[in-house]
Amino acid sequence: MEKKLVYTGKTKNVFELENGNYLLKFKDDCTGKDGVFDPGENAVGLTIDGVGDVNLRMSIYFFEKINAAGILTHYVSADLNTTEMEVKPGKVFGKGLEVICRYKAVGSFFRRYGEYIEEGADLPAYVETTFKNDEKGDPLVTKDALVALGVLSDSQYEDIKSMTQKITKIVADDLKKKGLDLYDIKFEFGYDKDGKVMLIDEIASGNMRVYKDGKYIDPMVLSELFFA
Repeated sequence: MEKKLVYTGKTKNVFELENGNYLLKFKDDCTGKDGVFDPGENAVGLTIDGVGDVNLRMSIYFFEKINAAGILTHYVSADLNTTEMEVKPGKVFGKGLEVICRYKAVGSFFRRYGEYIEEGADLPAYVETTFKNDEKGDPLVTKDALVALGVLSDSQYEDIKSMTQKITKIVADDLKKKGLDLYDIKFEFGYDKDGKVMLIDEIASGNMRVYKDGKYIDPMVLSELFFA
C-alpha cells in the first residue's frame, strides 16, 4: 500500500495511507537531555536501540485490551517487523492536548503543591490537562479554560476524564500483577469525524512513572520486566 510522509515527529513519523488511515513509524529516538533519557523533556536527547520496538509492543498490548473494554481508540493494527502501527484518522484538540492521571503525588505535581501534600502521598486518580507546547513547557490548562477557548466541549472534557481514569486502571491493574506500582501516566486524546473522543498516540513505558518496592523503574527496564 502506498504511503506518504505527512509529519516527522520526535519519536515517530506519520504517513498517510491510500485507505484513508495513517501509519505511525516508531523510531529509536528518545526525549532526554545530555544523553540521559527523560520522558518529560521536549527534545530528542539520545537514541536507544530497540526502544521503538518495545514502545510499539506495549502499545499493541494495551490498545487491544482497551479496545476490547469498549473504549474508543485510534488503533487498527500493527506490525512489529517494521515497527509500524496503522491508526484511524482523527484530529487533536487545539494544537495538541496531553492528559495525565496521577495515583501518587510525585514529579511536577509535588513540585507545584508540595506545601499541601507529602511526596508520594496517594491521589484519587487525579486528572490534569496540559497543552503541548515545547516553548512554554506544556502549560497546565483547566476544564473551564479549555471550554472557554473553544478547544473542546464540556461533554468532551468529561469523556476524556472518564476514559483516562478507566484506561489508567487497566494499565495499573496489569502492572500490579507483576509487582509494579503505577504512580502516573500520560495520554493523548483526539476526536473522530463524529466528534467522539478517542485515545491516540501510544501507550509506552516512557509515558508512565512506575515503581517496584518503592524504587523508580527506568522505562527500558520496565518494558523488560513487563514482558518477562
